[in-house]
Amino acid sequence: MDEINASKQVEYLLQFAENQSLIEELDVITCRNALLDLFKIQEPYFNEIEEKHSKSPVSILEKLLDYGYEIGLIPKNTTMYRDLLDAKIMGLLMPRQSEVAKNFWNTATKYGIKKAVDNFYNLSKASNYIRMDRIEKNLYWRTNTEYGDLEITINLSKPEKDPRDIAAEKSRIQSNYPKCLLCVENVGYPGYEGYPARQNHRVIPIKLKEEQWYLQYSPYVYYNEHCILLKSEHVPMNISKKTFVRLLDFVEQVPHYFIGSNADIPIVGGSILSHEHFQGGRHIFPMAEANIESSFKYSKYPKISIGILKWPMSVIRLSSVDKEDLALLCNEILEKWKSYDDLDADILCCTKNDKDTVCHNTITPIARKSNDKFEIDLVLRNNRTNKECPYGIFHPHENLHHIKKENIGLIEVMGLAVLPARLNGELSKIKSILIGEMQYRQEELKESDELYKHKVWIQQLIRKYGTKCDRVNVDKIIENEVGSKFLNVLLDAGVYKRNEVGRNQFMRFMKYIGFKNE
Repeated sequence: MDEINASKQVEYLLQFAENQSLIEELDVITCRNALLDLFKIQEPYFNEIEEKHSKSPVSILEKLLDYGYEIGLIPKNTTMYRDLLDAKIMGLLMPRQSEVAKNFWNTATKYGIKKAVDNFYNLSKASNYIRMDRIEKNLYWRTNTEYGDLEITINLSKPEKDPRDIAAEKSRIQSNYPKCLLCVENVGYPGYEGYPARQNHRVIPIKLKEEQWYLQYSPYVYYNEHCILLKSEHVPMNISKKTFVRLLDFVEQVPHYFIGSNADIPIVGGSILSHEHFQGGRHIFPMAEANIESSFKYSKYPKISIGILKWPMSVIRLSSVDKEDLALLCNEILEKWKSYDDLDADILCCTKNDKDTVCHNTITPIARKSNDKFEIDLVLRNNRTNKECPYGIFHPHENLHHIKKENIGLIEVMGLAVLPARLNGELSKIKSILIGEMQYRQEELKESDELYKHKVWIQQLIRKYGTKCDRVNVDKIIENEVGSKFLNVLLDAGVYKRNEVGRNQFMRFMKYIGFKNE
């Protein structure tokens, strides 16, 4: 592409930015000059351009990224380097952080919090911080179970790493700034090989009980309006009374969003334990629609509704109009659970190694507003391991690792499986086996074969469905079977099993707290 065509694409990008309210008319000249400077273009495109009404800048950016590579702005034409450059480009079109925050709270005051949140979400998409073109590639379906419809997604939005990018990452000296991907210092950060650029990233300051937190969106958006609430300081995850107070304070301020926290210990926690944060959004998860199967009362808090949820994992649901009492009861349950042992159920709150006492019991909490009441789900977690279950007693067992091996965090707990991209190709091959297009000989599989991990499952599927399945039905067969596997993943992660023995053990803990059956 020559310089004239590149300057034309700059004009299209300016038009897009103005249409999406990233910039205003008075900003156009400043932003044009900044883009011309970046691309080493001598003068702007002087001819008229046609009016476009695109919702995404991607098609324009792709052309400019090609040009950027041609003129040497990036050393290699790989996804990693292109992503670093496109964040830099969009960063030149972003309003200042102070403007974004001021506009958010002015809109919230004048038009309500929902309008302010909607505007901020649209900004995060228009800036290409949320890469909707990639997220739309994700596969999604629902599988009906006795607990409701579980949600399954195969995450195709993260591009596979180019070997050249991997080599560049290894040779790069790692930085301690920002301290992690969640730190507020990522706002405007240029990134480097192996660390994402965030010039097009903005956050909203929000007070939770006089503490400074920041609202942002996840760039991966695993569900609708997937947001992250992060603490201003880089401090480790810690589930405590303050957690419940913060969660309930947030849903009071943003009542159309739920908010939850990953557990604060390995195996049952999320992928980032080093920075206190929550995740929320505008999505009704399967767990939110689950029914109460046993109700309780507690004389200490007579106005709080208490119940055990009909869910594959072990969940106590509390609801009340009084969020202060709710936080107090949540903390009481947490403290009693953290010191609770039940050897018959394989639950030990603590074990000792050579030097330290290791605590195993914690909670994954989720809060929301429901019919003008505050509602909070407390998912009981334990991360103990033993010889039979080296990955975790209450973790997906090894027979399920071919589908899901990673931690069962907040999102999975609520009923949404986020499965790895590798499954897309592997499941396609399994479908080919079931419709008879591909020969399958288990004895010829090598450990290096991508289907090796699925060999037991494939044999089970062949016995159940044969190898002459209808091409129309095979997709649904595989979707249901994967959904069934995810259900078993959640059942494995539940501390109290979904049988009579498990129910009695759960009741024993409820009585230990002081709850009585209604």
